[in-house]
Amino acid sequence: MKVLVLYESVHHGNTEKVAKAMAKALGAELKKASEADFLEGYDLIGLGSGIYFSRHHKSVIDAVKRLEFRGKDIFIFSTAGYPLLKHIYHLELAQRLKLKGAQVVGDFSCRGFGTYGPYRLIGGLNKGCPGREELEKAKEFGRKVRAEARL
Repeated sequence: MKVLVLYESVHHGNTEKVAKAMAKALGAELKKASEADFLEGYDLIGLGSGIYFSRHHKSVIDAVKRLEFRGKDIFIFSTAGYPLLKHIYHLELAQRLKLKGAQVVGDFSCRGFGTYGPYRLIGGLNKGCPGREELEKAKEFGRKVRAEARL
């Protein structure tokens, strides 16, 4: 099985840490979403970023617009200040992927360090995240989604 993890990590490297942990657990190639040019030959694809105003980074949305996802198994991931809201954060991306003919086979979100807006005044939100525990959960998720992929 050939696996690709596409991600965008902009401010603190939160999502890059998660993407690398997942890629290692999956034996996957790792690439920035903004640099992806084709998906042919990949059986399972992860797609993720930090959450900005309740949605994935623009470069991830743009990747979904420009790339061919028909017939692909996709998992969605993110880092966020409040990951318990992933069902809201991941909805738009999941809908876009389904409209392009992809099957979303799972999703994952964990806490990420953030300094947006008022959080900067208090030194940030979720200091030290993602930490060892979140990265282990990301690896576990990667192994699980690979085992359950419909191939």
